[in-house]
Amino acid sequence: MTGTMPVDSASAVVDEAVPRVIHIVKGQAMTAAETVYGEGDGRFATPRLVLEELVWPRSELPPAFDTPVAEIVDLLVATGERLREDPSGLLAEAFANSARTNPTERGVLERAYQSLWRSFTRETIEFQLERELGGAAYLDGWQPVPVPDGRVCHLRAYPPRLVHVLAGNSPGPSAGTVVKAALTKGVHLLKMPSNDLYTAPAVLRTMAEIAPDHPVVRSFSAVYWRGGDESVESVLFRPQFFDKLVAWGGEASIRSAVRYIGPGFELVTFDPKNSISLIGKEAFASPEALAEAADAAAADATIFNQASCVASRVMFIEGDEDDADAFAEAMLPRMAVERHSASVVGPVPPSEVQVEVEALRALAPMYRVFGRFDGRGVVVRSDEPVDFYPDGKLVNLVPVDSLRTAATYANVSTQTVGVYPASRAVEVRDVLVAAGVQRVVALGSAGRTVTGLARDNFLPLHRFVRWVNDES
Repeated sequence: MTGTMPVDSASAVVDEAVPRVIHIVKGQAMTAAETVYGEGDGRFATPRLVLEELVWPRSELPPAFDTPVAEIVDLLVATGERLREDPSGLLAEAFANSARTNPTERGVLERAYQSLWRSFTRETIEFQLERELGGAAYLDGWQPVPVPDGRVCHLRAYPPRLVHVLAGNSPGPSAGTVVKAALTKGVHLLKMPSNDLYTAPAVLRTMAEIAPDHPVVRSFSAVYWRGGDESVESVLFRPQFFDKLVAWGGEASIRSAVRYIGPGFELVTFDPKNSISLIGKEAFASPEALAEAADAAAADATIFNQASCVASRVMFIEGDEDDADAFAEAMLPRMAVERHSASVVGPVPPSEVQVEVEALRALAPMYRVFGRFDGRGVVVRSDEPVDFYPDGKLVNLVPVDSLRTAATYANVSTQTVGVYPASRAVEVRDVLVAAGVQRVVALGSAGRTVTGLARDNFLPLHRFVRWVNDES
């Protein structure tokens, strides 16, 4: 197998002003600027891809195969501590580079980088191992399993060979993937997204500073190519090199990946999803309850300024139109509050959505529109969910006669449902899950995901490894 990545520009000459993206190849940082992508201010340069360097031969065990999980956990914890202090400035450099190209508001992005170390705490990692794999034993060796016919067989969580197509809406997925991947003891090729070219190299370089030639360090590569490029993907996405493709992203990227799936090469997807909220009549019991519910709803609606799949876009209000309007008036100013993952002023709805909203504004009182297209938030009240996709800090409020009625609007594309008050989640959660919902939370906590619990209806570590039997 041979191949290099073609130059995606009219010229192979790399101007000094073009930002450089570092590749990691089996633990080694590659800094040459040889391949240019994009145009104008969106240009960036990467090292040239040599495809045979991005695979590990199946004739050899993965580098970390015999490394005890306890040692890997220690390395990850040390990496998190170093990320928190950032003595070499690798994370600060990654943030500065990302801030130039990532559409996320600078303050939100900076806080996201400052929080990356939290994925590497010992408590988080050990909880993840226990909940997703039952502990480290199956990773460290063959475990005896008595079977009904009296024999004792053995089972192991075997280190996998994975390609990860990463999401770029925040730096969190890149850091979290490094943790999960390291715990599997496998080998991993991270395909970096164009809107997050700097996080994965910074994390892996930080790990390499602690233990330069560690087996886990040598188990990672992180590179960029243009998604869907057949000259790369048709070569790499093969069962002779990798066991599974772990894909984040939108529908187009998932559909592009599916064509390579076949016997011996499995697809694990973190699908694109939307989230909603169900707000009970208790929100109108008192001014304090209304303020509490409105603040919680605004917090869920503005997670990463609504760029995250857990951010609520449609909210169902148990009440009439007047109740929904009162809730909109209470929530709107709270959508312009600085939060950990939200800014006062964020993106505005796309122009085609603005046209739709203005048309609805003219149809008052059948519809009500609250707010302006100034990045501080817009709320649209309608009797049914709107036909367009709420985006750019835009929320659609829909009055319903009961939360059970609201639950019928959920479907297989619904990821997270926030419920107020939290006690009423019990009466709707089975209906929601039957409709396809993956996660039910208290309103206001949609962004507080728990590593170690199910994600997209599965336990990631359990899916990542290869479960194999020795029945001899």
